[in-house]
Amino acid sequence: MRDLFVMFSLNTSEVEISTFLLVGIPGFESVHIWISIPICFMYLLAILGNCTTLFVIRTESSLHEPMYYFLSMLALSDLGLSFSSLPSMLRIFLFNAMEISADACIAQEFFIHGFTGMESSMLLIMSFDCFPAICNPLRYNSILTSSRILHCGLIFDIKSILLVLPLPFTLNRLRYRNKHLLSHSCCLHQDVMKLACSDNRVNFYYGLFVALCMMSDSVFIAVSYVFNLKTVLGIASHGEQLKALNTCVSHICAVLIFFVPIITLATIHHFAKHKSPLAMILIADAFLLVPPLMNPIVYCVKSWQIRVKVLEKLSLKSK
Repeated sequence: MRDLFVMFSLNTSEVEISTFLLVGIPGFESVHIWISIPICFMYLLAILGNCTTLFVIRTESSLHEPMYYFLSMLALSDLGLSFSSLPSMLRIFLFNAMEISADACIAQEFFIHGFTGMESSMLLIMSFDCFPAICNPLRYNSILTSSRILHCGLIFDIKSILLVLPLPFTLNRLRYRNKHLLSHSCCLHQDVMKLACSDNRVNFYYGLFVALCMMSDSVFIAVSYVFNLKTVLGIASHGEQLKALNTCVSHICAVLIFFVPIITLATIHHFAKHKSPLAMILIADAFLLVPPLMNPIVYCVKSWQIRVKVLEKLSLKSK
């Protein structure tokens, strides 16, 4: 009995790991320090751009409108996503430090998926926000009051947190192989889950459910735009049609920037048999870096109100 207990203890110690190993870009380890320069620059621009968006919307009373409230929620989600992935990315590319503790890895996985869910929800809400803006612009502010926007944002944020809340607990109960090398620069649920040597069917099916929920947001967004387009085509004036479409151009760009890499990555992880490690790492890094970087740029370029206010702030500081 004692020998059996010792054997069990040894077998358990072989699979209970305290650290995971992240990866940079395979084959480019010698130039990681140079790759860190554009990555740091992209993070800096993303954080600066989203903080500027929040500051301008907060300080300008003329921007206290439904669309800009939603935009500020999107900026908060982008900041959360940036800060969730920033520590491990900088450690890998700046200091060549690949190790991350199991607890830190699971926490990072929770925050990345949580803020991803929040951003997906915000883009969904903003797609339905376009509908009253196109259909009934005169009653737009009375339909979407500040309290309704706040309640809507809180409900969807809580939904996003509750959706990913079980993931850390289901990962924590698993036992893992001695091989603890992950395939990304950050901890993602489907990546950590595949290192388990114990039964991970619950993780697989629940992870697939979470991925499908986020993908369903893209389906609902597409449906909302079918109704938006139908409404736009019903407008008699060609000039009014272009004006109505222009209302949603920036949102369409944000949707494509966000959902194309995340759907591609989720599809590869769950269904692809032959995966290119380099392609997966680049897609995952694009998913973490590009939306927080591009959203402030897209909305600043397409929204003249924000562009004008940002330029006013910059001109006042330069005087």
